[in-house]
Amino acid sequence: MDPRRAMAMGVNVEHVSPTELYEVLNAASSQDPSQLKASHERLKQMLDMFGTYDALHEIAGQRTVPLAIRQQAIIQFKNAALAHWKSRKLLNDEHRIRIRNRSLTFLDEEDETITQCNEVIVAKIARQDFPNNWENLVNDLIGVIDVHLQKRYASMSEDPRDVLTLRRSVKLLSGIIKEFASIKMLNGVKTMANLVNSLYPILYRYYSQLAPTVSPSTVTPQAIQSPRISDDILLSHLVYKCLIKTTVWLWNRIDKVSKEEQEVNQARIRELFHNSAVQVKTLIALRTDVTMSLIQANSNTDPQVHRFIDMFTRHVRVFGKFFRRLQQLSPARFVALPACSDLILYYWSQVVRATTGAPNLVSDSNQAPFPVRHLVQGMVLFKESLAQWTPNRRDGTPNENVWAGPLTRLSALSEEFIRTAVELLVTRFMPLNPTDLEVWVADPEEWVNVEDKENDLWEYEIRTLNIIRYPLIKRRIAWLIGKWVSDTCAKPNNPKLWEVLVHLLKDRGQGTDYVVRLTAVVAIKECLDTLEFETPYFESYLPTVVSELIIMMGEADTFESKRRIDHTLNVVIEQVGQLIVPFIAAITQPLPKLWSTTLGGIVVPLIQDSLAPGVRDNFLACKLSFDSSTRKAIINLDDDGLTLWLTSLRNTLTLSSVNGAPALFDLFPIAMDLLSSNFDLLGKTISIIESYFLLDAPGILQACNVQLFTTFLVAFKSDATMTTNATEMMRALNLLLQVAPPNLWGEALHTSGLFGYILTTLIEGEASTILLKEYVLFLSRAAVVDRNMLLQLILATGPAHNLKMDHLFDNMFDQWFGKFDNMSEPRFRKLAAMGVAALVSTAHPEVLKRLPIEIFNLWIDVFYEIKEAQVDESDDRSSASYNLRKHWELNEAPASFYQDTEGTPEYDRRKAVYDRDPVRTVHLGSYIGDRLREAEAICGSVAFQAQYLSKADPTVLSQIQVELARA
Repeated sequence: MDPRRAMAMGVNVEHVSPTELYEVLNAASSQDPSQLKASHERLKQMLDMFGTYDALHEIAGQRTVPLAIRQQAIIQFKNAALAHWKSRKLLNDEHRIRIRNRSLTFLDEEDETITQCNEVIVAKIARQDFPNNWENLVNDLIGVIDVHLQKRYASMSEDPRDVLTLRRSVKLLSGIIKEFASIKMLNGVKTMANLVNSLYPILYRYYSQLAPTVSPSTVTPQAIQSPRISDDILLSHLVYKCLIKTTVWLWNRIDKVSKEEQEVNQARIRELFHNSAVQVKTLIALRTDVTMSLIQANSNTDPQVHRFIDMFTRHVRVFGKFFRRLQQLSPARFVALPACSDLILYYWSQVVRATTGAPNLVSDSNQAPFPVRHLVQGMVLFKESLAQWTPNRRDGTPNENVWAGPLTRLSALSEEFIRTAVELLVTRFMPLNPTDLEVWVADPEEWVNVEDKENDLWEYEIRTLNIIRYPLIKRRIAWLIGKWVSDTCAKPNNPKLWEVLVHLLKDRGQGTDYVVRLTAVVAIKECLDTLEFETPYFESYLPTVVSELIIMMGEADTFESKRRIDHTLNVVIEQVGQLIVPFIAAITQPLPKLWSTTLGGIVVPLIQDSLAPGVRDNFLACKLSFDSSTRKAIINLDDDGLTLWLTSLRNTLTLSSVNGAPALFDLFPIAMDLLSSNFDLLGKTISIIESYFLLDAPGILQACNVQLFTTFLVAFKSDATMTTNATEMMRALNLLLQVAPPNLWGEALHTSGLFGYILTTLIEGEASTILLKEYVLFLSRAAVVDRNMLLQLILATGPAHNLKMDHLFDNMFDQWFGKFDNMSEPRFRKLAAMGVAALVSTAHPEVLKRLPIEIFNLWIDVFYEIKEAQVDESDDRSSASYNLRKHWELNEAPASFYQDTEGTPEYDRRKAVYDRDPVRTVHLGSYIGDRLREAEAICGSVAFQAQYLSKADPTVLSQIQVELARA
């Protein structure tokens, strides 16, 4: 947007002074605390000025400016500008063009900080602008890479700037590929497909040219002391990373494309995989020989040699990452790749080889002959492929993915092979070292918590076992049983299994400890939480398990351990059903003491699944007492407490008092407090507020409408509110408009400032597309519910925010029509069409001037997409009982609409809202026809024809008339 237009809208736009901006950046880069504070405050203000982002980027690109100032400038740009790239208030198209062009001048930048920021900037801008507004980006990068590859490898240039430019260019290209690979929306997927299609042959050619530079003939004792060989590996490494990013993307979408595309993509995948599998064997062998010889010669202290080995190790490891990623995405397809079995066998042979050498040859170091992370890659590839190589599947059918390598299926997975592999792991990699033992003794709970966390440690770290100390063996027995059952290697319906686990859980004698019992807790949960679990086999152990879990809850020292026990008891309650009833008193008795820590998660399934509804409702109401101590406790309960609260609301029929217990209605102020303060649990809080709306929206608004909307405004404005949460809040407000009368929300929306915030944020257009779409749907809903109320709100917003009315309407409709294309669900597109029709019926000139073109075009789009018919299904033909047949709609609302409320009274409440939605009950053609006639009646037929209808395209107008005639 031109800054003059922004000012005409009433937005106070100040132009930045490049000189002042430079001075502020200079002060912000100083070491003087007094200057730092003042400069940061001023810089924050200047980020809201027109032209600041372009000026920041220009300063960052000036090589004569002190490095600290350049770094500060590009960091500020990266942190602030990318979120406002589409802002018409802060940038114009000329700024964007300059910034895009300037970004490619950093390709020979020497500073790493500036380079890394530029990589992020280019990738994020490309996501928004490529290819429509930055169509030459990739071609320009390829051109730079071609020139400098030619200089280095054809002309044999030794200029270090060639290497620098190649490094920067290829990394920039890698960042762009990674950014587009993460896009899930259709347009982004199409762009990525075009990128991959054009880049794959180029990247493959590049790597084919670079790969021979690292081979037994080039990696000599003399060569590795030269920087050239290290640079060759680095360039090969960077190009290969680009190549595997494109290949992994193809691999993950192989079943989502046409048959012709599948054939092309499969050929590319097989080509790269086969060549990678061949090359990695050569590279691993070469690297091992070099590192061994360096150790023998004691010559690995040279910095250049150290750099070479480090880069070589990273390059070898990226091959393993490539193979592992393909395996993660599809284990069955992975083992079917050409020479895959040979590859995995080779990786396993490296594990075996590492056990035959001195212990110091294996360490978590890039300089070691056998880096731990390489060995773990081999172990994981081997482990995750075993299930694919078994002669028969679990259902007894033959497995077509049997080992196709040099070993036969029977010899490859023979008893001797498996025994040797297990012996190798147990004797060589599993014993604890002295440091591990010290950690166990010093903090046993933390050992269990860290080892059992769902993280990626196991991908590069070998976890250990001491086979001498008795408690550790007991712990590993419990751990193994849990994994054994959870990985479906055995069923949990074995009395001996439960006998062992319950013994380990309750044993407090010599030779055991708390860690053993805590591991047994986890193992019990894993055995219970399976499809094969049958209650009769566990029933006799239930009293002991419940009792011991409650005791351990009080013994646990860490919050993480308490949560672990909580989850196990939770699963027990869910799995045994009514059998838990005799133990309710034992479980809930310690609730007051532990209310603020863990037991909320236990009470939820206990109440939701195990008690009769009458008992459940009474219990919930009692526990959700609203005295001061419990109000605080509910907030401290975090997710568990809110789940309990939400369960109560979804299962109740009233917000009033039940059997003399405190009323759920009186807890609503706590929900508002949470909405404006606890942003970590915003999603659950919004669900709670929606439940209140569905139960008694009029009562809630009568009690606190302005306060409620003010609370929403605080949450919207908080930097801690994620786009997902903001979207959920808008949907909650949309729901509110459907279940409460306009006189209770209209004025309050204006008084609180919430409507002004929504409308001005929409017309600025700087929020995410998803959120802006929800703003449009909110306005559409308001128009359908009460068009005059919406018009009053819009007209009141202009003066309140010093906005000119014509520009307010123009920008509102620009967003309305622009975001219409981002609405995928037919019911939302119909709602947007109905909303604008409702505004048309007000006959406001700023609305009607958009009628001949944009509004008519929007209606035509919806008419073509949504086919409807009114069908008279009444036996009495004189009745006006019509049923709307919607050819565009499924029988039920999307699952997301019901929010997992099936089986609760709230499901019925949500269904009632859905069923009476005018979008589903009103014929679109009839609705639009009625609204047009209302506008015509206000304007007068002659004036309406002359001022508006006559300006429409005759073909479009004719199509509109045809659709209206069908109504």
